[in-house]
Amino acid sequence: MRTRRVASWLLSFPLMVVGSQVAHGLAYRWVYPNAHVRLSALLSTGHGYMGTPGYLPLLLGVLFAVELVGVGWVLAGSFRRSLRRPVPAWAFALLPMLGFTLQELLERGLSGAPSPWLTVLAPTFRAGLLLQLPFALAVYLLVKLLLRSADHVARRLRGTAVPRPRLATLSLRWVVLEARSRPRGAMASGHAGRGPPAQPAFS
Repeated sequence: MRTRRVASWLLSFPLMVVGSQVAHGLAYRWVYPNAHVRLSALLSTGHGYMGTPGYLPLLLGVLFAVELVGVGWVLAGSFRRSLRRPVPAWAFALLPMLGFTLQELLERGLSGAPSPWLTVLAPTFRAGLLLQLPFALAVYLLVKLLLRSADHVARRLRGTAVPRPRLATLSLRWVVLEARSRPRGAMASGHAGRGPPAQPAFS
């Protein structure tokens, strides 16, 4: 059971993180349309890393690697029918919102804000929390599509597998039945199997 959970979470969790981070970035673009004002807000709230050019490729690279492992594991589980157990639907809605909230509190705390708990009153927090829902729905539908695709590929591969020949098994059964149906020989019926002694040629 633990293995099945790991397979499903390896497939679902990276997509949840990507959806949450995209919603995170869109929230600041929504609240601060001006690039200079947005950059100042990012730097003052502990989001300076979001302005660095190497942040997004690094994050996507790590998550993509984990996603490949998850897809491969789920595909293997479709063959064995034991490695896949779907992640509950509520997790797709609850975990991104919880992760976004914790991330905002942590970023404000590390930036030296006097009252990190006031983050929940910020307009970017409300916008980001609201954007988590449509992205969570999109991730949920995408994971369902990936699971169905893995099952479809597994069925196709199982259907093209070469069946084991049964000719040898059928031949062996035929030989056994044939041997059982044959009558016993002369030795088994009690006859000696030899003729009378030969008569001499001259009396």
